[in-house]
Amino acid sequence: MRQSLFITFEGGEGSGKTTQINHLSSFLSELGQKVITTREPGGTPEAEAIRDLIVQRGAGDWTPMAEVMLLNAARVMHVEKVIKPALDSDKIVISDRFLDSTVAYQGYGHQMDLGDIRAIQKLVLGDMMPDMTIILDIDPEEGLKRSDRRLAGEKFVLDQQEDRYENMELEFHKRLRNGFLEIAKAEPERCHVIDATQNVDDVTKQIQELVKSKLKAD
Repeated sequence: MRQSLFITFEGGEGSGKTTQINHLSSFLSELGQKVITTREPGGTPEAEAIRDLIVQRGAGDWTPMAEVMLLNAARVMHVEKVIKPALDSDKIVISDRFLDSTVAYQGYGHQMDLGDIRAIQKLVLGDMMPDMTIILDIDPEEGLKRSDRRLAGEKFVLDQQEDRYENMELEFHKRLRNGFLEIAKAEPERCHVIDATQNVDDVTKQIQELVKSKLKAD
């Protein structure tokens, strides 16, 4: 099996990315793979500081372009300090969000010009792309209900301030979902859409089969 692999998870609020990332990380570790999990914005001290500026409640009324610039500043640090070194060490990197979230949130959600976003990403990443992307698809209303329940749960109390996007209007989340589906339609070899309303174990099994096939094919 191939050793290094860059896998990203994408999806709207409440789609269950954290749960599935943890399941996949455990599964791959049991197969003898070296795995690291990370997130965007975040992954390094510098990028985590930028995360606080963007996602927390009361973090400010950033323009879409300002958000894109902040996200890509965080991404530069994340890629250079975490992702590339891990891949060079034959590890599997699983990231909770990456460049597709910027296209979906700031491009489709906030309706910023997609060409401008991609031009900035090209400058930051060059030709670097994830090897595969799992998009967990869920109806925005259901996803937001799930997110509310998650934030009310005792074990997630530390994340309660990270609800700036959850509090945006429903139409924003509908555009966001459409953005992820359009990305998947444009890049079907990289992107795999999975119905996140299924039983958690069924979603886990589908993801495992996709990743196993990718490892064997490469």
